[in-house]
Amino acid sequence: MHEAFWAVSRRMREQTKREMEPWGIAPSQGRALAVLLSGGSMRPGALAERLRIAPRSATEVVDDLQERGLVERRPDPDDRRATLVALTDQGRATATGIKAARAAASERMFASLNDADRATLSRILRTLAAA
Repeated sequence: MHEAFWAVSRRMREQTKREMEPWGIAPSQGRALAVLLSGGSMRPGALAERLRIAPRSATEVVDDLQERGLVERRPDPDDRRATLVALTDQGRATATGIKAARAAASERMFASLNDADRATLSRILRTLAAA
């Protein structure tokens, strides 16, 4: 079972890298775009928490995305001393495109499973994620 799990995990990582190639986005950058797409603008510290990375690493990711024109830093209207990270229009389009590509790739990956197997796998994955 362990070998099968790691083989699927490796396949998913490789697939994710391939999916990001058209955008030239690193997986960490793709995750940041996905968090901002789903969560809206947020402080860099909150982004780091959501990504489960060190604040310094989040700063590097945001810097790289800002250089590419995918995010921008804005003043926080609730605290003049704080900054928010927000998607630009280009960033939103990129994040949406990546999300669609990942959904299609996921569908291809699990296409060999019937509905009952998909439901069982979904239940198992939710159980593991919650543990």
